[in-house]
Amino acid sequence: RHRARYKSPGGPPWREMYRRRCMERLRSSRAKLLDRYRQAGDAACGAAPGALLVQEVMEQEWQELRDGLPGLRGEQPMEQMLEDPDELAVLEEIQQELILQEQSVIQEYEQSLRFDEECLNAMLDSLHAPDRVICPVCRKNNLTVKAHLVCCQCGLYISTQDMTEGKLRSLLESSLTEHSQRCLHSPEFTVTSGMEEEASLLMSCPV
Repeated sequence: RHRARYKSPGGPPWREMYRRRCMERLRSSRAKLLDRYRQAGDAACGAAPGALLVQEVMEQEWQELRDGLPGLRGEQPMEQMLEDPDELAVLEEIQQELILQEQSVIQEYEQSLRFDEECLNAMLDSLHAPDRVICPVCRKNNLTVKAHLVCCQCGLYISTQDMTEGKLRSLLESSLTEHSQRCLHSPEFTVTSGMEEEASLLMSCPV
């Protein structure tokens, strides 16, 4: 009967609850995971899979689950439980799923960094081009710059006074340069309205 319990489609009774709680804890620890990954730096590339947060999550959730369900072999810590090959297989399966989830979060973060870097480089390149200024909001279209307004196909529309492409390019370049001297992350540009409902271009940094 003991073996049949693990061979059944549902597996051991605590399996799904433990798996769900581990996944939820890992998702809620996204900021902690990325912070730990940034601190690891280049060393993270050569680290063993799941070395950042998975083991910690599994141990914390096992402790809470064991405390909440005394009947779940409540006297045994996780290390002793690993002696049972069937229970070990269940834990390894959950661990692999958590590792894949952790790696997915890191890959998404790396892709976001690469995209920001590419967009920033494209924007900086455009600032040196004499005939065009790329819209800092959509990062795709060329801005239309006139003395009384700056607009873009993406919907950006800002009233200005005596604005020229050269002046706007200089303002953007100086702001980006000043930010890059203090922060490695790419700033974001949005259009915001002030007290008098006049649109303004706002540069902010998520970090």
